[in-house]
Formats: sequence, C-alpha cells, structure tokens
Amino acid sequence: MLGGQPILVLKEGTQRESGKTAQNRNIAAARAIADAVRTTLGPKGMDKMLVDSMGDVVITNDGVTILKEIDVEHPAAKMVVEVAKTQDEECGDGTTSTVIIAGELLKQAEALTDQGVHPTIIANGFRMASEKALEILKDISIEVIPKDKELLKNIAMTAMTGKSLGASKDYLADIAVKAVSAVVEKKDGKLIADIDNIKVEKKHGGSVLDTKIIEGIIIDKEPVHPSMPRMLKKAKIALINSALEVKKTEVDAKIQITDPTQLQAFLDEEERMMKGMADKIKESGAKVVICQKGIDDYVQYYLAKAGIMAIRRAKKSDMEKLAKATGARIVTTLDELTKDDLGYAGEVKSMKISDDEMTFVTQCKKAKAVSILIRGGTEHVVDEIERASHDALSVVSIALEDGFAVAGGGATEIELALRLREHAATVGGREQLAIEAFATAMEIIPRTLAENAGLDAIDILVNLRSAHEGKRGNKFAGLNVFDGKVLDMRKMKVVEPLRVKTQGVTSTSEVAIMILRIDDVIASKGGGPPMPPGGAGGMPPDMGGMGY
Repeated sequence: MLGGQPILVLKEGTQRESGKTAQNRNIAAARAIADAVRTTLGPKGMDKMLVDSMGDVVITNDGVTILKEIDVEHPAAKMVVEVAKTQDEECGDGTTSTVIIAGELLKQAEALTDQGVHPTIIANGFRMASEKALEILKDISIEVIPKDKELLKNIAMTAMTGKSLGASKDYLADIAVKAVSAVVEKKDGKLIADIDNIKVEKKHGGSVLDTKIIEGIIIDKEPVHPSMPRMLKKAKIALINSALEVKKTEVDAKIQITDPTQLQAFLDEEERMMKGMADKIKESGAKVVICQKGIDDYVQYYLAKAGIMAIRRAKKSDMEKLAKATGARIVTTLDELTKDDLGYAGEVKSMKISDDEMTFVTQCKKAKAVSILIRGGTEHVVDEIERASHDALSVVSIALEDGFAVAGGGATEIELALRLREHAATVGGREQLAIEAFATAMEIIPRTLAENAGLDAIDILVNLRSAHEGKRGNKFAGLNVFDGKVLDMRKMKVVEPLRVKTQGVTSTSEVAIMILRIDDVIASKGGGPPMPPGGAGGMPPDMGGMGY
C-alpha cells in the first residue's frame, strides 16, 4: 500500500499460491492421479470404463490409456500423466506402477516436510537413492539370451497378465515373440528390434484365437478394378508413390480448342498417355502395383486387361513396411521404374475379413516386416487385445535389445527397498531420511498387488521382507496373488525387462523432485477457476484448487 492505494503487481484475475499451501496442493493433485489407476495394478486389478463427451466407451486397465482418456486440469497432475506417457514410449509397459510410485514418493516427501526437512534436502536424497537403485537393479538382473524363446514368452505373458484375455494369453504371447524375432536386426554388433516394422491390423468378428501372425503385410484395401486378379503366386511388386493420372499444370493454364477434331485429338492423347503408364508397368515385369496416390480409371482398365493387380491410396507407413517385407524400392516417378526396383512375394491375395476386403502380401523372402491380424468378439475386446499386444511386443523388443530382465510380482521392489535402507545407514545426515522414504515408497507395489487381490497387505510385506533378508534370502521372492504365497518369481515365470524398472525409477524420482521443488504457483487469468471473493490486487489469499 502506498498512500492508501493498492499496488497491482500481477495482472487482475491472476491467482497465486505459495509456500506450504502450493506444495500440499501439488502433491494432493499428483497423488489423486496415482489413486485413479491404483486399483488396476496386477493380475487381479480391475478395469475402468471411460466415456468421452461423444459417448464413445473405452474399457481398459492399461494405465497410460486411462490417463490419456481422462481430462486432467491441474498442472502438477499433468506432469504425472507425462511420466506415464514417457514410460509407454520408452518401454510400452510399467505405466501404472510408475505413476503409483510417483504418488507414493510425494506422499513420503510430504511427511518429511511436515517434520521440518527442507524440500531441497529431500530432492538430493531422492537423487542419491535413484542412482543407487539403478546400481542395485543391474546387480539383481537376469540375462536374456535371444535364443531363449521360453523366457521371452514369459516376459510377454507377464506384460499381458491382468488384461481381460483369459486363456488366450499364452497364444498371444507366442505371436508376440514370433513377430519380434522376425523383425530383429543386428546393427554395429547390437540387436535392434523396431516394433514399428510390425503392422497391427484389427477386425472384430471371430474369436481371440483367430488372431494370427502374417509373414508379410496386410493392406486394408482391395484391388481397384473388379476385373483384376484376386490372387497371384510368385508376384513381382512395384511400389509407386506418385499418382498414375494425367498431371495437372502447376500454374493456371487454358487450352483453346477451335474444332471437334482437336478435341478428339486431345482426348486421344490423354488416353495414349494413360495406356503408356500401364505399358510401362507391364514392361517392368510387375504383377502387383501398390500406389500411394490415385490411379485413373483408364490406367485401371489397362492394368486389369494386362492381368496386373493394383491398389491405390496406400498409407505411407504401409509402403515403407512393404518395401522392408518384399525388398522393393519405392519409386517416385513411373519413368524410373525398372525390374531392379521390384519386390517379391510368394503370394498376394485379396480376402474378405468381416465386412471388408483386405489384401495379404505374404511368403516374402527374409521379410523384415510382419503383420498381426487381431480378431475378437466385439470392438471393445479387439481394442483391449491390441493394447495388450502392444505391451507384449514392446517388452519382448526391449528385453532382446538390452539383454536383461528382472523378477516381477513385487520381488524387485522389495529387494530395492531392503538394499536402499542398508545404503541409507551409510550416508548419514538428513538425506538418510529421504533415502529411507524412497525405500518405503518402493514397497507400494507389493502392497497394492496384495490389496487388489484382497489379501492382507501388512502380512504379505512382512513375509516378503523375511524371504529377502539374510544370507539365504531369495532376491527373486515375490507375491503370487492367486494363492497369497511368497514364491520364487523365476519359477512362477513372472519376469519383466530391466528397462521397465530403470526407466520407472529414473522418471518417478525426476517428477517427484520437480513437483517437490515448486513453492509458488502463479496462474494467469483463465488458467484456473474464478477468483474467490476477498482477494485484493489480483493476489487472493487462497486459490480454491487451481481447477483441480
């Protein structure tokens, strides 16, 4: 106040929270996100039904799908959602557990701040714990050998556990391992398994067990002309990404015709050009033409007459996968097309799947791109199988690339918690409290698994700790949620890729530290709910929740 006149520092309508209030609200928002997905964790996790503003329904227990579908308003909550998205992009699995750990880290941090520990000390302790956790994870990992298909299958099945797939989990895990093994390549002495080379096509109808792997590419298109062949054997394939039509001029042009013979000559020339395109394809020896753009009716007619199958408006991604599968080169202009640019497929056939006609390009030599055709009773079932298959493909690919896996069922988190507590005692200072809090936060995974299975969480944690402790402790001991017993997770075939855990530890500690270090939230006009009454100078004493 200056001479009784209020000074407006911030624009009118701006809302501000600072100090402990800002921290508590940010932590509460992040924890609310963790609580939203907590019940979906594990084999006995429940599903969520999400209905958007258009009335479309999604039924899933996939953490990242839930968080993408719900409309999150609070900025701190959005940061936790970003963690789930990053985990999905990097690993394809572990999104739910990552969000739950992030929420628990903030809960533990809040308890320490209430005791008077400064946020920067907690942040430093979390950083130290995260680095130590990565060392421990490497120490307790299991080697993954590419030839060990059984271990890869177990990794895929672990990722799909809890999804509503029932008895078909084993069958789908087999498909995932075969698909990834087909596209794996060795570059600079390292294995690279790019799952972008696996095309997943879904059609509802049939049952889950009708899902199959195609050693080639499925195109959701049919031949453009009814007279074209529907099946070809030992076919040479041309991939063209320019339109097989008469080119339009780049600038506005006008053709003036003064008598009917000129008009006929113009039409004859246009037809001759079209025939020339079809002849060029025929001369190259191609029996199948897949075009990224349009094909004129005349060209279609001449191609059909020559017994050539043609497909138009194929997706760019499909063209790239076809090139990898058939060995063809994508040609930009038709004049460049030679027999050396052609690919090969043992069989190209058009089939009706459900209500749509699809083209299958199969029996390719050394195909480095494959397809999975997913079937299921309803659209919702097919969507959930697609999500489960994506998780399975992702975990198998990163397990092959990294060559390491760890035990699931809460075994890894309990081992981390025990070793971090031992490490905390050697650190000393206030950081020791933060490292112990980090260790306690790790135990939220086995605790949640037990709660979701209707077991006593305290009893389970006590049993798990005693199974891991001492010289005879088993670092692979985890919770079997089906009978409530603590068993060796390797024998139970519950295995996860190492990267799922390392990425989870890194990203959860980073987001917890970032949220913890915020002590002031300034939201401009329109960034939150209306300003509550009583606030002066655009700086109300209480924000009323920042839209959360």
